[in-house]
Amino acid sequence: MKDFFGEKAIKLSIDGGFTCPNRDGTIGVRGCIFCSERGSGDFNSESCKSISEQINEQREIMSRKWKSSTYIAYFQSYTNTYDTVENLRKKFNEALICENIKGIAIATRPDCISEEVLELLAELNEKTFLWVELGLQTINNSTANLIRRGYSLDVFEKTAKMLKTKNIRTVIHLIMGLPGEDREQMLKNISYVSALRPWGVKIHMLHILQNTDLAKFYLNTHFNVMSHDEYVELICDSLELLNEDIVIHRLTGDGKKSDLIEPRWTLNKLKVLSDIDKELKKRNSLQGKYAPL
Repeated sequence: MKDFFGEKAIKLSIDGGFTCPNRDGTIGVRGCIFCSERGSGDFNSESCKSISEQINEQREIMSRKWKSSTYIAYFQSYTNTYDTVENLRKKFNEALICENIKGIAIATRPDCISEEVLELLAELNEKTFLWVELGLQTINNSTANLIRRGYSLDVFEKTAKMLKTKNIRTVIHLIMGLPGEDREQMLKNISYVSALRPWGVKIHMLHILQNTDLAKFYLNTHFNVMSHDEYVELICDSLELLNEDIVIHRLTGDGKKSDLIEPRWTLNKLKVLSDIDKELKKRNSLQGKYAPL
């Protein structure tokens, strides 16, 4: 971001007022097993506010932490291409005309990018710094069924290829610690993503949040939750397998403190990141060290 814009770029998380086919009955009604009531947008502004109102509110909050005039409008909650093209264009353009908004990030599902939506994304890509985030989470079919992802790996691959043909930057989400997945499977997920050569990747630990079906599943099964040290080691192993050109957007995540059941150690985000740095230095290692050429 600094190379491209000449300064730090700050993401402003906003709620576009969308829903999800995994919630409105098209695929399901309860969403993915880990998804919160806010559709993974627990730190966003309220969706009842306009896009511009949310951006102004978020910009005021973020300006207290960082001084920059470069902002990315991050459409985060639920599925942000799940609407008519007309409504999508209206909301994305409303964000773009706000002061100092120099790019858009759109989080969505790979089964919610039609040919018409793809053309809109290509249009946006011509006039702003755009990236699209796809929630893959895992390549394992049994895990995907367990978490109620609601689409096949074939659908993901087709969409990823479509975006690449339009030269649209893509960021792939992976979750570490999904029930039933061991270290070998999680590293398979990483190797798969590395081979796709997306623009970016987001990796974070599974959060077990109150009032989710995952919380009920955890209380009933007490599936294994990785420790801080296990996670740090796994992330360093993963970084060594990821192609060096892939931009790392996230290595750990924030769970809302009041809702987080496990793992509580993720609340100390700076320690997680610091310990990853320390482990890489200890190994004398770096991203892509063992990635296939």
